[in-house]
Amino acid sequence: MLYQICNGTVAFAEKTVLDNINFEIRNTEKIAVVGRNGCGKTTLLNLIQGNIELSRHDGDTSSISKAGNLVIGCLKQMAFDNDDITVSEEIRKVFKPILDMKKEMDELLKEVEATQDPDKIQKYSNLQERFTYLGGYNYEKDYDNVVARFGFSEEDLTKKLSEFSGGQRTKIAFIKLLLSKPDVLLLDEPTNHLDISTISWLEGYLKEYPRAVVVVSHDRMFLDRVSEVVYEIERHKMKRYVGNYSSFIEQKKKDYDKQLKDYEAQQKEIQRLNDIVDKFKNKPTKVAMTRSKLKMIEHMDLIDKPDTFDDRAFITNLIPDKVSGNDVLSVDNLGIGYDGKLISKVNLEVKKNQKIGIIGGNGLGKSTFLKTIMELIPKISGKYKYGYNVEIGYFDQQMAQYTSEKTVLDELWDEFPTLTETQVRNMLGGFLFRGDDVFKKVSKLSGGEKVRLALSKMFETKPNFLILDEPTNHMDIVGKEALEEMLKNYEGTVLFVSHDRYFVKQVADSLLIFENGTTTYFPFGYEAYEEKYGKEEVNDSKLQITFNNTEAPVKEKKDDSQKNYYNPGKEKDKRDRRIAKLESLIGENEEKIAALKEELSKPELASDYVKLAEIQSEIDKLEGQNNDYMDEWTELCD
Repeated sequence: MLYQICNGTVAFAEKTVLDNINFEIRNTEKIAVVGRNGCGKTTLLNLIQGNIELSRHDGDTSSISKAGNLVIGCLKQMAFDNDDITVSEEIRKVFKPILDMKKEMDELLKEVEATQDPDKIQKYSNLQERFTYLGGYNYEKDYDNVVARFGFSEEDLTKKLSEFSGGQRTKIAFIKLLLSKPDVLLLDEPTNHLDISTISWLEGYLKEYPRAVVVVSHDRMFLDRVSEVVYEIERHKMKRYVGNYSSFIEQKKKDYDKQLKDYEAQQKEIQRLNDIVDKFKNKPTKVAMTRSKLKMIEHMDLIDKPDTFDDRAFITNLIPDKVSGNDVLSVDNLGIGYDGKLISKVNLEVKKNQKIGIIGGNGLGKSTFLKTIMELIPKISGKYKYGYNVEIGYFDQQMAQYTSEKTVLDELWDEFPTLTETQVRNMLGGFLFRGDDVFKKVSKLSGGEKVRLALSKMFETKPNFLILDEPTNHMDIVGKEALEEMLKNYEGTVLFVSHDRYFVKQVADSLLIFENGTTTYFPFGYEAYEEKYGKEEVNDSKLQITFNNTEAPVKEKKDDSQKNYYNPGKEKDKRDRRIAKLESLIGENEEKIAALKEELSKPELASDYVKLAEIQSEIDKLEGQNNDYMDEWTELCD
């Protein structure tokens, strides 16, 4: 056990954020922490780092324990000590412990050679072990690999820190964190500011990371591919689920359904017993019987009705005022860039009701393209033309950064002054601004709240062509799912940029891919794109990272001259073995089903409805498995 919180509560003034939570980090676990915005995920990370302490109450048993000398590293936006030094100098600061250790080892080695002192030999051995653990023999290679993967060129490394934007500075901080290789790696929204190929690489890196990782993220595909354990924070409580994000969703639903079923069965039994008591309570000959029924109710372990999921999400009926023509946007050899410097050329035909996702690396022109066709920046060459009756709704990622001293209500009402207050409040209610929320100042809103406000203003114009630049930034998972449903059901055309692969997968029916100064139209969705191209990006052998002086295994490329031959005998043997295995599994399940049915008929369980329901559920599960096994067995035999 590396780190443990027992019965931990965190409260600020009268507001409880985390209530009697239990949390563990074990060995090399890859842990995801999920929950709605504001539920306490960042509070948990601060607690692990030691930035805040548990709230103490009289007689409480809360505690935090951790392994000795535990090194915890956290990704955060950092202010560097000196903005006048180069990127390379800043990153290489992380190697100071390794370099100091190397110097100490060299001096100690001289003493060992001269004296052969056993204590010094042991000390040198311990130092060397720690030096290897920290990657001392491979740090230069690791440095080259990581900075290249995060998109920093040799020229970038010689520039001063002051020349880089906030997003690039976060990348520099991320590089330092990864190269420091802490025992526990804390990552808060690590995929922000990263393009799709870098996110894919990071997934592989973290899966191979030989120490513990705790990640907070709204990127569902990232969580699916990295996490082994999920902790959910909901209504100040925390629950642990083993498996990745998809497994967590499935388990949560099963747990909810089971608890609801058990609760309803118990309530039904309580009602049955109470009905008997009411029927016979006034009959002297039935007094003993009615008392026994009341005792049965009294001694029941009452099952709580499960809380409904916290799935509050914004919702609106987005129906365009007008229908556009079939040709929505035509882009012909459009040169895009800034200050006359060409970034890329774009050719694209957008048809009515298409949902086109734009993907590609950072700095390749995705947002520049949208700004160009919105006439926010001038084109460099080529042309573009909108079709008949096209009305645009535009969302820019900077809209989540604007500020105003107006209230939310006034901000929207000023935009649409002909609406009544009831209409404005109904619009805001659809985007989760309810009650006193409408009187918050815009300047006090979170990033996610500002996005919702900007979307509400855009949707009220009822456009038939949505142009969206990173609309899911700052949104929690439930918010993303709500927007996905809205866009999938939208009776108009959508052109959008997003680094959220799951969002792209759910919404886009085709892709525009930016790479190497050109664009490529891909007429299928993200799943087909990843199947065709994604594996090449993830398995980039040039960018492997080393741990403990060993390299992550790299698959050798097959020689194209070698052919795979079909071996009928080998395939038959494999099929026969599977048939035998299926017959064995079916037999085992039939034995289990027979034993459970025998237990089901026991008299002592006749009134234990909860237990009966559990047994029947297990029988149904085994019979379902056998049906699947039989289908596969029949197919193989045929």
